[in-house]
Order: sequence, then structure tokens, then C-alpha cells
Amino acid sequence: MAAVAADPAAAAVAEAAEDREIQNEAIPGLDDQWRQIENGESGRERPLRAGESWFLVEQRWYKQWEVYVQGGDQDASTFPGCINNAELFEDQINWRLKEGLVEGEDYVLLPAAAWRCLVSWYGIEHGQPPIERKVIELPNIQKVEVYLIELLLVQHNDMDTALTAQFSHSDSVGLVLRTAREQFLVEPQEDTRLWIKNAEGSLDRLCNTHITLLDAAIETGQLVIMETRNKDGTWPSAQLRVMNNVSEEDEDFQGQPGICGLTNLGNTCFMNSALQCLSNVPQLTEYFLNNRYLEELNFRNPLGMKGELAEAYADLVKQAWSGYHRSIVPNVFKNKVGHFASQFLGYQQHDSQELLSFLLDGLHEDLNRVKKKEYVELCDAAGRPDQEVAQEAWQNHKRRNDSVIVDTFHGLFKSTLVCPDCGNVSVTFDPFCYLSVPLPVCHKRVLEVFFVPMDPRRKPEQHRVVVPKKGNISDLCVALSKHTGIAPDKMIVADVFSHRFYKLYQLEDPLSGILDRDDIFVYEVSGRIEAIEGSRDDIVVPVYLRERTPARDYNNSYYGLILFGHPLLVSVPRDRFSWEGLYNILMYRLSRYVTKPSSDEEDDGDDKGEDEDSDEEEKEEMPGPSTRGSLRDSEREQAGPSSGVTRRCPFLLDNCLRTSQWPPRRRRKQLFTLQTVNSNGTSDRTTSPEEVQTQPYIAMDWEPEMKRRYYDEVEAEGYVKHDCVGYMLKKAPVQLQECIELFTTVETLEKENPWYCSSCKQHQLATKKLDLWMLPEILIIHLKRFSFSKFSREKLDTLVQFPIRDLDFSEFVIKPQNESAPELYKYDLIAVSNHYGGMRDGHYTTFACNKDSGQWHYFDDNSVSPVNENQIESKAAYVLFYQRQDVARRQSQPGSPGPSTSTTCSSPPNPEFMDVN
Repeated sequence: MAAVAADPAAAAVAEAAEDREIQNEAIPGLDDQWRQIENGESGRERPLRAGESWFLVEQRWYKQWEVYVQGGDQDASTFPGCINNAELFEDQINWRLKEGLVEGEDYVLLPAAAWRCLVSWYGIEHGQPPIERKVIELPNIQKVEVYLIELLLVQHNDMDTALTAQFSHSDSVGLVLRTAREQFLVEPQEDTRLWIKNAEGSLDRLCNTHITLLDAAIETGQLVIMETRNKDGTWPSAQLRVMNNVSEEDEDFQGQPGICGLTNLGNTCFMNSALQCLSNVPQLTEYFLNNRYLEELNFRNPLGMKGELAEAYADLVKQAWSGYHRSIVPNVFKNKVGHFASQFLGYQQHDSQELLSFLLDGLHEDLNRVKKKEYVELCDAAGRPDQEVAQEAWQNHKRRNDSVIVDTFHGLFKSTLVCPDCGNVSVTFDPFCYLSVPLPVCHKRVLEVFFVPMDPRRKPEQHRVVVPKKGNISDLCVALSKHTGIAPDKMIVADVFSHRFYKLYQLEDPLSGILDRDDIFVYEVSGRIEAIEGSRDDIVVPVYLRERTPARDYNNSYYGLILFGHPLLVSVPRDRFSWEGLYNILMYRLSRYVTKPSSDEEDDGDDKGEDEDSDEEEKEEMPGPSTRGSLRDSEREQAGPSSGVTRRCPFLLDNCLRTSQWPPRRRRKQLFTLQTVNSNGTSDRTTSPEEVQTQPYIAMDWEPEMKRRYYDEVEAEGYVKHDCVGYMLKKAPVQLQECIELFTTVETLEKENPWYCSSCKQHQLATKKLDLWMLPEILIIHLKRFSFSKFSREKLDTLVQFPIRDLDFSEFVIKPQNESAPELYKYDLIAVSNHYGGMRDGHYTTFACNKDSGQWHYFDDNSVSPVNENQIESKAAYVLFYQRQDVARRQSQPGSPGPSTSTTCSSPPNPEFMDVN
């Protein structure tokens, strides 16, 4: 003991020798050690592989080990002792590596297997951590990452308290998030996300948690902020308190999750309706509320929206189902939709089904589990059994499309095409996301028209007539003739717009050219507009009413004329076709609302000299904007000074008005002047040659004072309603099953969409039949209420009766059925998108069943109210959402991933309107 005490170094060597003797049985020989560490697959010669771990060993220790093993004497004094990397650290508290360390000078790198061998043979200095580093893959090279990325982690609500953490370039952003959650003791049920401060000082979202820090271009020293979602579903960074217009007294509001309105941002009721329907699909909402979407976000899908649409929808769902909002403002979601779908930019009204289609497709691509889509060739049945072809088609579909949307909403059609020439049959199976079913169409329509009789004592009559949808104008005249007793050939139909004739219809014109909003006037006449030389029929003249505006130019003369009242079609006998004759006929036709001047008012006095009268007459015959001469003068003026007179209606010019003058020398008071005009009611002389050759239009020009004294505007606008106005075209209710039957009915392809027959080698108008093969968990049925054609657009307001429960599809599914599981073919209603109004304007709302309470509610933008089931069915029903009964039962079972309560919908016991605005 004294010797040991006198020579502590010798004692240490002796003790180490004793330890080596004990371990010699387990430690391989020095030659074997050298081979294991330097050579072979587990030694330093091992090639670098991305993701593998390598370890740093201090260079001097390793050189000492080399001397030791190469000496061949296990008891030599060159024994290196335990591994000591102290020279590689700046301090022994944080164990941070020194900057500027160089491989081969300061350290050597060993693969994991070699490191473990050395540690087992020699041990490591007590308290020292191993220096483990990963192999990362850089462009065209792999290297061991010696220096890690050092990040500062903070919370959004405590930016002053920062924690330092180190990460590999190959670590995922998700590891940074998990580390931050652990360091800041975040509860498992709380949602968090990361932001990073860039070089410009602004913050960027770290959306994709699956990519590496290298791919995210994150560098040492950057600040990473962890944000925790508020209990009401909003994110603090979004400052949604201001955007949602939540008043202070509403901050503590807590209601039923899912009973939350959506503010109308301006014609966005279509979006609100679609969102409320989708929000009340139980399994989809649970998928987002439970954050299962986070692991399936697809940020690299070229067909998707980089996960942004799915995240925006998830935020909306979490807010609506937090129970802390009466209503929310979906402006972030609206902007995101407009960003990826330009058709929804701005604030125009759109179709809820169109948005729903875009949303389902966008969510699918954002959540598609297939990261790289392979090419799949579509195969025809070619005589194979349906079961085999259908299974192949569905598997091919899933090879490219696999998401919660496919799991929930996708089904399978069977499509059968038959060539009309050779009888070739083509069978394919195609996926679908919703059914667009037609409504049985009535082949008649109701038109509202105004009938204008020739008898001036009778007011115009408003009529409602039933006509064939594909009929002609002649059919309208025949139908109106039954109400009026006037022969159809004594009628002219006109579209009146803005006090002028927008169109004068011919009898053979199709009725499809008349829109429901058009103002249609039917005039009783005793002739035709078309000029036929030699004919003795009366001449029908289109007449406009105009008033001179009180504005004056520098010459103190009137220059403005505006149209007013309803235009006329006046029948004029040929023997009375002169300016004076036309004036008298017009006074007769307008006698119901135009007062004739008294004899005192008519006489202008006899004190005018003859010369003055002659001068006045000469002035009247001069062409100008208020011409009172013959029609020939107007013709000459229109033709121009050098082109001669253009002959319009030659029998009028040559036989009727050659010597006529108006007014006569003995002047009487005229209430208005007459002038030929173009079809627009203006005196523009730059008319086209085609218009010059047609029957002229006549304008009655009124001075403001004369119009005020003699023209009764109230009486002029008066009309009576015929008894038929109260009649309605009765429409029998339609059963939803009828619409589905129509959907599966054989149809012939249109000329615009022929099918290429592989047998005939040419395009054919084949017959096509769709059948249902496989139905989805959630079946969306779109009622095709809006029809479009070349000439018309209309909305069908037919009442479609649909069941709330037990919608049975067993008779429509042609796939061999499992008779022991009838619930696979039965559906219960969970939501309805409604459309009120017509084609140009309208309003969308929603009926939806709450998945937790089973109670129905009516969503009208930011207003929500409970309703009875008997209020759901209406003519406004547009898109129906049905849930398969086996899914509802599965979700109601304890321990299921869905909601823990039954989703069977019921009515509230005492429904009262509750405005949550």
C-alpha cells in the first residue's frame, strides 16, 4: 500500500492491467480489433448511406488506439484508456462542439457498429455524451453532418422565453414541432403549428411537417415560433376576433358545436350552403376535428392546392364545431377558393353544387395518399364478367386516388354503350362523387303576355297562356285566340324593351327564343307589316312615342328626344295613308288617354297673312328633325343629296303620298308631329342599306307642354287582368325514385358528343345506359333544376318528394347484393342545400342534422334555427346528402372513431325560431 501510495502512477497502471486481464476474455485480440474498426462493412471503410449514424472520436485518442493495437502487446503502456472527446467540446455543461473542427486533424468518424465496439471494449469518459451525427444527402454527394442546426424555440404568447435545440438537416419539421410541444408542455389535445422568422424579418408558415429541415432551407440561429390554437378554433395569428365581429359580450358564448352560422360576404350564400352541408357529414368532420388530416396532407400533388385548401377547410370546421361562435366570417376560406379557382373570384352569385364539386375534388387532391400517380390504362370489359371488370376498375381508381373523400363519397357506375349500326357493346366502370339526376320535364310552359286590341276603348289585357315548350309563335297566337276571340292571323307578337320594339316575331319563330323575363306584347292588327305591292290589305305601321327634352343648345332650339310609353302597331287603310290620315288614326287609337283639344284651342286665328302662311308652309316642307312634309321628303333626306331617292314601299310613295301635304293650309292645332325613324326610335340617317329597304318606323314627337295638357300617363299605363292570369299550370309532385329511374334510363348521345365505335371505326350516336354498381357511405344527389339551351335558361320548381329515412337503393344497384345486410342499400337524409328564386337571382340556404344531437337546423347565412322534419321537403331542395345506414350504426357504437352518439336525426320538441345573428 505504501508503494502504491508512493507511486500513484504505477499503481494506476497496475490497476488498469488487472482490469484488462478481467476483460481479456470478452475483448477480441488486437489484430481482430483493427480489422473490425478499420476494414469491412462495419468499419471505417463502410460507404456513407443517407440517414445512418456516424460518431466523432477525438483524433489524439484514436491515434493512441492505433499505436496500441499495432504494437501487438495488450499489456503495453500505450493502452489508450477510455474514449475521451473532451478536446472537441467548448464546455462540459452544454457539450457544444468547438467551431472549425477538421476531420483528420481534430477527429475521426466511425460508423455506428465500430463505435459500439470501441465503447464496449474501452468505455467512454464518465458523463460525456456520444457525438452522434447523421449522414445527409446533398446534391450529388453524401456527407456526415458534423455541425447540427441550432434553433431558438419560443411560444407565440411568450416571445421572451427562448429554448435552444439542435436538429439534423435530415430531421423533419415534424420533429421540431414535437420537440417544441415537449419542451413547452403542450397538452395532447391542443392543436399547434410552427412559424419561422426569415432573413427579411417576416414570418413564414412551416406547413409541411414531413419535409426535412434541409428541404425547408432552415439554418442555424433562426427563430421558430409555436402557435397554439384558441379554444374557439381560431388561431391567434389570424386576429379573427376583429374579422369575426365578435363583440365583447359574446366572448364567453358557448353553445352546441356545429350550430354556427356563416356570414354572407356578398352573394356568398351559395358557398355558405355548400359548407354547411359538408360540415354536417359526420365522418368527414370527425376526420378534421381529430387531426387525422395532418398526416395525409399532400403538399406536392400537382393537381392539388399544396394542402392550403384542406387546411383552410379544417380551420373553418374547427371554428364551427368549437361551440364558441354564433357565426363566423369565412373570408379566409373564400380568398383561398378564389385563389385556386378563378371562377369564384369576386362576389358574383354562383351555384352551390358547382362549388361543392370543386371543393370535394380539391380536398381529395390535397389529402390524396398517393404521392406519385402511376399511369393506368382504362380497359373495356371485352366480354369479361362484370364482377371482374368492376373490381379491376375500382383498384385502378384507388391506385391513383386514395383519400378520405374517396373513402366517403366515391361510388362506381356501370356504363353501357351500344353502336346503332353494328351492335358493338362497350362496358366500362367509372367512379362518381355525386349523382346529377334529371327531373321529369313538363313539355308545356306558361307565357305571360299583354294583348293590345284595336278598339281604343279597351285597355290592354294581361294573359297567361299555356304553349308547347318547343312550339312556334303561331302556337302562342292560337292559344291567345282562345281567350280573346281574335283570329291568330290578326295578331303580331313583339318583344318590347325600353319603350321600343326589341323584336317583331315571325309566325315560324321558335318560342324558345322568348325568355320568362321578356315583356311580350301581342297586337291585334288588320294587315301585315310586310309591304306587298298590289295588295289591298291594311298597312301596319310601328309607332314610337317621343318627348322633346327641355334642354336647349346655343341656338335656343330643341335637340333632345326621349322615348316614353308603350309602342304601337297601327293598322292604316291604304286610302287613308297620308300624314293627315295617319295623324287622325293615331288620335283615334290614343283617344282613351289623349284628350282632343277644344274648338277654341284648335283655332290659331285668322289674322295671319297669306304670305306668312306660305312662308310657314315652306318651312314645314323643309327636311329636318321635325319634318311635317310628305314621306317622300324623308326618303330623299335619308338617301342623301347625291344618291337619289331610295324606294321603300314603292306603292306608298307612288300611289298614296305623291301630292299629300300635312298640315293643310288652314292650320289647326296638332298635339304632336310625325317623323320617320329607325327601329331604335332615333332620327339617325346613317342607317344600313338593309334597314332602308324595310318598312319605316314612325315617331310621334310631343312637346312637353302638350304632353302635360293632353296625355294622361296613368290611363296610358292602365291594363286589365284576364281571368286566365289566376290560372296556374298544375305540376304534380315528383318522387325522388322517379328521378333516379330517369338517370338510369337508356338515352341516345347528342350530335355534339358522339362515341367512337372500335368495331365500325367511326363516331356513332350510340345509346348509353348508366347503372349503379357500388354506392358510397355518403350519397350526394344533385337535382338538375337548371336547364340551359341555345335560346333559353330556366329553373324547374317541381316539388321533388324525398324520404328523410330509409331511402332504398336496392332496386337500382345491379351488383349482386348481400341480402343479409339490407342496411348497405338504405340511406338516411343528413343535409339539404336549398335554392330559392330564379335563374338570375336567388338565395341558398341549408337544412342539416347535427351529428351530436340528432336535431335538424335551418342555416340561412349567419342565422340558425331549429326546424321540424316536415319543413325540410320543399320546391327549393337542390342538393341532397344521404348517409348509409350501416355507417350511421357503426359510428353510434362505443369506441368507434366517429361520434359517440347516434346520428339518427329527429325534430326538436318545441321548435321556435332562434335568430343567432
